[in-house]
This record gives sequence, C-alpha cells and structure tokens, in this order.
Amino acid sequence: MTKKVLKFGGTSVGSIQRIVHAAKLVKKEHDNGSKIIVVVSAMAGTTNNLIAHSQQISKKFNKRELDVLLTSGEQVSSALMAGALNDLGVKAKSWMNWQIPILTEGDHSNARIVSINVKDINNYLSDGGVAVVPGFQGISKTGNITSIGRGGSDATAVVIAKIFQTDSCEIYTDVDGVYSSDPNKIPLAKKIDKISYEEMLELSSLGAKVMQSSAVQAAMMNDIPIQVKSTFTNRKGTEINNHGNIDYSKAVTGVAYSKDDAKITLLGVEDKPGVAADIFEPLSNDQINVDMVIQNISADGKKTDLTFTTKREESKNAISLIKANKKIKYEKMHMNDRVSKISIVGAGMVATPGITYRMFRSLSEEKINILAISTSEIKISVIIDENHTIDAIKKLHKTFNLD
Repeated sequence: MTKKVLKFGGTSVGSIQRIVHAAKLVKKEHDNGSKIIVVVSAMAGTTNNLIAHSQQISKKFNKRELDVLLTSGEQVSSALMAGALNDLGVKAKSWMNWQIPILTEGDHSNARIVSINVKDINNYLSDGGVAVVPGFQGISKTGNITSIGRGGSDATAVVIAKIFQTDSCEIYTDVDGVYSSDPNKIPLAKKIDKISYEEMLELSSLGAKVMQSSAVQAAMMNDIPIQVKSTFTNRKGTEINNHGNIDYSKAVTGVAYSKDDAKITLLGVEDKPGVAADIFEPLSNDQINVDMVIQNISADGKKTDLTFTTKREESKNAISLIKANKKIKYEKMHMNDRVSKISIVGAGMVATPGITYRMFRSLSEEKINILAISTSEIKISVIIDENHTIDAIKKLHKTFNLD
C-alpha cells in the first residue's frame, strides 16, 4: 500500500466548489488503496485580506499576533476539506499544528519545521482515515503559533513527505506543471515534463510561482521526488527530481521574472576594506535580504559606487537603515523601485559557451537597457526597467527556442 502527500494550493481550494472537487481527487486516490495525507493552503485571497486587516490596525502589527491571524486561513481550509471528504463517505480528520504537533524554530513569519510527531497520524492512516493538515504553520517550543513564510504550504508538504517516508509528494495547482515561462504572460510557453531540483530551485527563487523555493530546496536535500499537477485537468504534470531522463543538453530550460525588486545605488562611497560589510550589516540585522551586488572602483581608487537590489517592500526600510548608519560615508544615494528581474535558467549552461552574449544581444535588439547583472553556473539574471518586462521575456523565449 502506497503512502502519498497531496498538497492543494490556494486556487485549488479557492471556493467551496473547488474544495469539493479537490476532495473527489483525494477520494479517488484513497479508494485505490493509498494512505493519504492532505496538505492545504488558505483559500485564494484569504492571506492577502488578513494582511490588509492587520495593516488597517497598524503598519507595524505585532509579529506574534500576525502569525496567529495569518495561519487561520489554512485552518479554515483544513476543516472544509475534512468535512467535504466526510460528506463523500471518506473517513477524514483535520489536525491543527499544535495537535500533531509540528514543532518549529526561528522567528515569527519565517520559522522552520524541525520535527513532526508521526504516531497519531500514522495510526489514523492505518485505520483507513485521511489526515488533513494545514500548511504554512507550526508551533514553537514555547507554545506560540508560527508561520514558515509565504507559500510555506509547499514546504510543509515536502517535510511531511520526508518525515512520514511517503512514496510520493504531489503538488496540485491551477496549472498542469512547470512551464518554460509564465503561460499567462507567454501563450507559447511550453510545459516541461521533467526538471532537475537545481533548475527548479533557481526558477522558484527567481519568481516562478509554481513552487516555493524552500520547498524545492528541502526536496533536493532529502531526494524527495515531486510531481506538479493541475487540480482541474487530467494532463500529465511535471516531475521534479534528479533521477535520469532530464535533458541537460538544452542550455536554457526556462525564463523567470520578478517585479517586486528595487535597485539602490550609493555613489561616492569611501573605498576601504570592510565598507561593504558596514553597509550591509544593519540590513542583515533587520533581516533584509540583499540579492545582486555590483561595486565599481573609481580611477583614483579612493571612491567607489555600490549598487544592490532588495525586495521592493523592504527598500524604504533599507534606505532608512543606511541613512542612520554612521559607519559609512557616501555622496549620494538613488533608489529605483520600478525595475524587473529577468532570469534565464538551465543546467546545460555550464557546457554551452556564448549564453551570456546571446542573452545580452537579444535584449539590446529590443533596445532594453541592462541595469544590473548576476550570474551562477545555471542562471543569468538582469535588472531592467519594469516597462520592458514582457518584451524581454518574449524575446528571450524566442532566442533560446523555448516556444
């Protein structure tokens, strides 16, 4: 008898009708003899609405209470899913994070799952029941409800698959797999049948919405194969693993984009050892993530210009911290929060010369100026004006034969 984790995203449980539809998919797997653990996200739009409520009270809403508030969405979905399964004649029960328990460590809004008690759920599965678990949350050693970051239900599903030693982890979304680019923006984008963990991790961290990057990382570290499927079609999805039949000869697998970045530039920074550390120390202490960093040395070697990118929502706080930092001296500071990050990803880049040139040339042909560049073995990212986002994606899609 196989054991499976079935995870349903926000759009898959976005209405009562969709929850009932998802429950029927669970019932089908259960009737085929599988032991099923269901992980659910909050109904589509719920988390954003709850955030809006908190901000109406305070722009600096208490982080502990914010976790209590935001995790309520998944608890609602869990109860509705279990109720729908019961109505279909399937023995099912929702389990809150504190009932299992799912123990976490780390800060509110960014906690990590460290352990899950398997005994009670395994006994329930052996008795023929379906366990329904809310994603995105856990409970700390001090008894506080914690969340594990936006999109954290994917990570919950992967960790459950690891700890319960399931045979598969299936992620159900509103698309039928991973595409070479956003199919809602690029109609000619192609579905990828199989993709490596490394490529999926890059795509996820660079803006692809199919899976959360921390979930892909957890799957890669623990060698947990993942299948991404559509809740609404019977089409074959995308397999995410490193288990053969992955085409590494193709230089570029996909194009990802993100429109939530900001570019900050410090001009005339004193060029001396440790200046970069002094700039980024207060940002690190305030948990502001810095992505791209570019430093230009002046001709006389006394001054330097330093550019970095961070999330748009964190940019104003980053600027305030830099202005308050007495350790650094600079002449001017500029911020541009109307930029996009465009990235090409592919494991085959390592063995294919000229990819960087082809990317830059294709963007220049569209008269798109590159504002910043970042590279790794399997990805190249650039910052451009956000008005050129779609044109850039279409051009790169064509350049690397992804249509």
